[in-house]
Amino acid sequence: MEDKTNNYLNEYQIRIKKAEEFKKKGFEVWNNSIKQSHKINEIKKINNSEFEKIYSICGRIISKREHGQSIFFTIKDDSGIIQCYLKNNEEKIEIFENFKNFFDFGDYIYVEGSLFLTKTNELTIRTNNIIMLSKCLHQIPDFHTGLNDIETKYRKRYLDMLVYDETKEKFIKRSKIIQFIREFLNLNNFLEVETPMLHPIPGGATAKPFITKHNALDTNFYLRIAPELYLKRLVVGGLEKVYEINRNFRNEGLSIRHNPEFTMLEFYMANENYEYAMDFVENLIRNILIKLNNSLNIKYQKNDIDFSKPFLRLNVKECLIKFSNFNENELNEKNINETCKKHNINFENNSYYKKLFLLFEEFSEKKIIEPVFLIDFPIEISPLAKCDSKNKNIASRFELFICGMEISNGFNELNDPFDQSERFKDQVKEKEKGDEEAMHYDSDYINALEYGLPPCAGVGIGIDRLVMIITNSKSIKDVILFPSMKKI
Repeated sequence: MEDKTNNYLNEYQIRIKKAEEFKKKGFEVWNNSIKQSHKINEIKKINNSEFEKIYSICGRIISKREHGQSIFFTIKDDSGIIQCYLKNNEEKIEIFENFKNFFDFGDYIYVEGSLFLTKTNELTIRTNNIIMLSKCLHQIPDFHTGLNDIETKYRKRYLDMLVYDETKEKFIKRSKIIQFIREFLNLNNFLEVETPMLHPIPGGATAKPFITKHNALDTNFYLRIAPELYLKRLVVGGLEKVYEINRNFRNEGLSIRHNPEFTMLEFYMANENYEYAMDFVENLIRNILIKLNNSLNIKYQKNDIDFSKPFLRLNVKECLIKFSNFNENELNEKNINETCKKHNINFENNSYYKKLFLLFEEFSEKKIIEPVFLIDFPIEISPLAKCDSKNKNIASRFELFICGMEISNGFNELNDPFDQSERFKDQVKEKEKGDEEAMHYDSDYINALEYGLPPCAGVGIGIDRLVMIITNSKSIKDVILFPSMKKI
């Protein structure tokens, strides 16, 4: 490891010396922008009859091969790669010597010349001018093999993307997924809005918030854990179909499925219910896959997933039976305590439906591969959702699971201000007992409900996890450009 570090330091010093010497010769090492005539992919479309014209491109050197009085080198831009040829002659002595002595693998340059085909029929630029645009001072990994160190990939994403096309393509796909989501929602008459990132009271989810000090107001604010309560205020105000795609912040642990800063889509629809919302989410995901892959079949890790089939809708008990081999008798109200005890699940002071849900989290959640909408959530873990009209112990709520991950959460929004007030009070009691994730009492939100929130369904979709599945990424860090990392 020490030899490798020394090699990097030596290379760094060598490249700095080259930059200094090149400057002394009167050349810029970090240039202003220079207008190029074409991108590389455009050059490759030029007809043979136009080869004698002079073309110019900008890109990074990814290979350099000297053959006596000639040099072949390859440059790359964001559209492709192309070979260039530089021959030493009376007109190009200075250009040739400068390129040979001062230009390195990784340098970003301007190349000008005509085109020709080599004996192997490779399109090549016959170089007559080269300008240094930005000197690369560090030895960088080989462009063909990429980075082997996973820590470096995450900490230096710019380097990962620079040398590894697959990484760049993944984030291009991520951008397109968000674009397709916006298009789908806009076509369905939703209005995109922006709500505050700094909240005087954290709300909209059960999670531990980040706290920051607002100096001008001399008070603490919280980075938002969810935009939900603000978006529902907008529905009260007459914006009956709204959505927001933006960051949430939750002061929680790191894992391959969790990042404290993450991207969430939330949308709300007046006069619709959670069953309609499930249909909507299902159609949204299919729309993304068709536009991105032209297929409803994808591979995630070792699993082939068919999104053309209707997504299953199962309650918690049905999931336990289907995915974890429990039987009806073990899960009935008479025997549920014994079942929990047998599997070391805490059942004291929990409702029947909460016990079922705890069993689900332990034994079934990670076994769900193809899309499943889980329904019939215990009401005590759904403080913002309406009760089921036929059973007050469960919420009119769903969560979508794919490949063992929760992708989406949605429910009929609680619009009774008195019921919501009592739910907030229950959350405050839990907070007083030490639950750092329990909600605060939001009196302004209660006041908004008192003006009348229409019957409403709301949905949240975790963008990062959805991108993980669509791009076959094992870790959430693979789909976040700059994930949270421990300081070194």
